[in-house]
Amino acid sequence: MPPQPDAIDALDGKLIRLLAEEPRIGVLECSRRLQVARGTVQARLDRLQARGVIGGFGPQVDPAALGYPVTAFATLEISQGQGADVRAHLAAVPEVLELHTITGHGDMLVRIVARSNADLQRVIDRVVGFDGIVRASTAIALENPVPFRVLPLVEQAAGGGC
Repeated sequence: MPPQPDAIDALDGKLIRLLAEEPRIGVLECSRRLQVARGTVQARLDRLQARGVIGGFGPQVDPAALGYPVTAFATLEISQGQGADVRAHLAAVPEVLELHTITGHGDMLVRIVARSNADLQRVIDRVVGFDGIVRASTAIALENPVPFRVLPLVEQAAGGGC
């Protein structure tokens, strides 16, 4: 199968892996470790950012370390035509970490965090305390044996060469 026009190559994959493993590394050190010119690394970074492959270089923050050790997922059913209002409502709730619109049972899937199981009730009440939300079904996450990751996907997209 021919490569996708916006696919990454092995060098892109190696660069992404290096940045994921050492996010504070500079362009010059990347070029030294990857054994390519500094300009090549900078051009690759610029291209990867422009295409949205790399979205940022911020710190990874652990909600549990901030005092929010409980993670839950809520499936929400919303009233027709209320999507924009519900999105705005959920964006204003600090404990809402992610929102996805979905197919299947429900209309939205929300990842939320709380300080405790008792605090989770407060968060859920705040989430569903909006006229546009018809019903919610919540599941508490017990553990996260495969945390969010993209490096295996990067390796596959790069043809296994990183």
